[in-house]
Amino acid sequence: MTDSTLTLDEVETLAVAALRKAGATDRNARSVARSTRLAERDGIRSHGLMYVPIYAEHVRCGKVDGRALPTVGKPKPGVVRVDAKSGFAHPAIDAGFEDLVAAAQSQGIAVLTIHHSYNCGVLGHHAERLAEAGLLGLCSTNAPASIAPVGGSKPVIGTNPFALGVPDGEGGAAFVIDQSASVVAKSEIMLRSRTGEAIESHWAFDADGHPTTDPEAALKGSLAPAGGYKGFGTGLMVEMLAACLAGAVLGKDASPFSGTVGGPPNTGQCFIAIAPGPTSGNEFADRTADLVAAISAQDGARLPGQRRKANRERIEAEGVSVPAALMEKLDGLS
Repeated sequence: MTDSTLTLDEVETLAVAALRKAGATDRNARSVARSTRLAERDGIRSHGLMYVPIYAEHVRCGKVDGRALPTVGKPKPGVVRVDAKSGFAHPAIDAGFEDLVAAAQSQGIAVLTIHHSYNCGVLGHHAERLAEAGLLGLCSTNAPASIAPVGGSKPVIGTNPFALGVPDGEGGAAFVIDQSASVVAKSEIMLRSRTGEAIESHWAFDADGHPTTDPEAALKGSLAPAGGYKGFGTGLMVEMLAACLAGAVLGKDASPFSGTVGGPPNTGQCFIAIAPGPTSGNEFADRTADLVAAISAQDGARLPGQRRKANRERIEAEGVSVPAALMEKLDGLS
């Protein structure tokens, strides 16, 4: 068996077919497949085609309602609230996104919260989408518990990433920050467990609280917070926004994003969109350009997200390499 090379269109088509066969509606399948395409385009394999069999499995076992139709509420002029109905996060985000943009443009700042939700893929892509709409986007999502508090041993928060999308004033993003509360995303450890590769010794702890290079032991233990207590604090901030503020299930009570144990995780997201003109006196674009130039002028320095942009250019030209075993699995699903 040899590896395959797919175009991004083929990646998206394959993901749609697998999700529809598993029982998702066309609308939901296409929303998730677009996210899969973007992850592969940017070289983020852990959130790309590798995750499609997990999505399909979760639709079939009922961890995700593939036929869910999100409902949108607007309780205040600057607030959009979406009930994902235990379905995929992506169509729920799509359902409230335009209302979020309109509210931020009208009010200067607006918030979109989503509850009864699920894994939303690469969080930075949602922040970048807000930046492309000319808004400063601060996005957060909580996840099933995998990080213990500093000094403790029992996980109480998830990897809980946040992302900041910064508009460039020309319909794009000046840069995107996308980072989690853990040293590394849990999906990266899951990827290593599938390929049999060891993980770095500072990434995680086993069930007894000892550093480990075994991804299987890490998945049964806890992830190391980035920067020690600072990383845990960042994750706790995200938990307040994406779970408490959104009215979603806390990470400590959510079922895992992997495997079939438990029902829907019903986690949440919180997206804050800010129109930068009113707050900055229309100085935002100049200040941002000055800051970007100061970073870019230094030899060897790079802006957050530059590596993803480089991957984007290369993969759009060369296509996506898919391991033979994964391709066989995807063919069977679709």
